[in-house]
Amino acid sequence: MLRQQLNLFYIALGFLTRIPVPASIDYSQKNLNQASRYFSLVGWLIGFLCALIFWLGQLVLPAAIAILLSMLFSILHTGCFHEDGLADTCDGFGGGWEVQQKLTIMKDSTIGTYGASALWFTYTIKFALLFSLAELSIINTVFAMIAAHPVSRAVSTLMIFILPYVSDSKTSKVKPLAESQQMIDLLINLFIGAIALLLVDDILWIVLALAISTGLMHQLLLRQIGGFTGDTLGAVQQISELLIYLLVLISTGTIL
Repeated sequence: MLRQQLNLFYIALGFLTRIPVPASIDYSQKNLNQASRYFSLVGWLIGFLCALIFWLGQLVLPAAIAILLSMLFSILHTGCFHEDGLADTCDGFGGGWEVQQKLTIMKDSTIGTYGASALWFTYTIKFALLFSLAELSIINTVFAMIAAHPVSRAVSTLMIFILPYVSDSKTSKVKPLAESQQMIDLLINLFIGAIALLLVDDILWIVLALAISTGLMHQLLLRQIGGFTGDTLGAVQQISELLIYLLVLISTGTIL
């Protein structure tokens, strides 16, 4: 039992990051479906490492540099997995008129103006939020980094269960996940992600804000393409992460 769960975690880790996993893992479509239960746990790992990089960095460097190092660590160890999805989603939604045209643009490996602009604004806003938070409280910045990664991945994975899968690409990385999901996997993933909220203040307001934003993103995806793709899951993760930083910043500023 424990070995099987560890195997599922390694599959989730290999799917979402570039962190090496044992070559002996038992990979299959069924196991990948079940591995989604640990996407938030992978978020815990990435969040902890990013926070550790920031905390160690700010001991000897200006906070701004420490934040940039933490952000660099994140994109290197996730392979820009979610950022790529955000860029493709913005290119598709911004450049396409019909659903099929949007999906075709999103599958294109090149980046367009909408995608490039989205990445610039995302990185800039993320840095600005974390830097502003660091000026108020280093410890709250650490906790925000740890919490944002698992919670945002929990929100992203939730979209698999509340939206239909619309991409027809046979090579889509998320297609196996969309074909066979179990409620137990969702509940485990949400529980692991929700625990991270204990690290921040004003939990109820943050949960409410995330619920509203999730509902809005749900409606946006339905209106734009009629469901979700792997790219849109990345976009949801990035937007949710930024929202958590914003909410923690507001909370910290209000407390102080």
